[in-house]
Order: sequence, then structure tokens, then C-alpha cells
Amino acid sequence: MQREKSFRGISERLAKHYLQNLGGEPGDDDATIVAADWTAHVSSEKVSIGPSLELTEVTVVFSGDESVLEELVERFSQKAMRAGG
Repeated sequence: MQREKSFRGISERLAKHYLQNLGGEPGDDDATIVAADWTAHVSSEKVSIGPSLELTEVTVVFSGDESVLEELVERFSQKAMRAGG
């Protein structure tokens, strides 16, 4: 199963750090964090907010068993929401 979530207000570096705190380790490429029962691919892009403001939006694609992802995505989301403030 795959689950994709996007977050604003955190960097790719911070997202990877959070994933490592949740039990992952760096994968074969710089964008992937792996654990025994899940994998996460992190990417980012600039998105326009209004006519003159851009923010970085980080997208994490989680892969693994549905029961594992449910808790992982929830725990990651809590960490990511606290990052901005």
C-alpha cells in the first residue's frame, strides 16, 4: 500500500530527520528512508501562494502494510505540524 501526504513549513532535511526518529535509516538514494516494514520517499517543490509568495511543499510517499502506515503517517504528521511553530 502507498500513502502520499504533503506538508508545508518543513524542509526535506527535517522530514528525513523525523522519519529517522521514527525508526528509518537512509536508503540507497538521498530521497529514501527505509525501515524493516516501511519505506518513505521524500521530495519537495516550490508552490505559489498568492501572486508573489512561494513556499516549499514537502511530499512524502509512504509504502508498507496498511496497519503499519496508519500509525506511522499519524506520528509523522504530528511531528510535521509542530515544525512550523
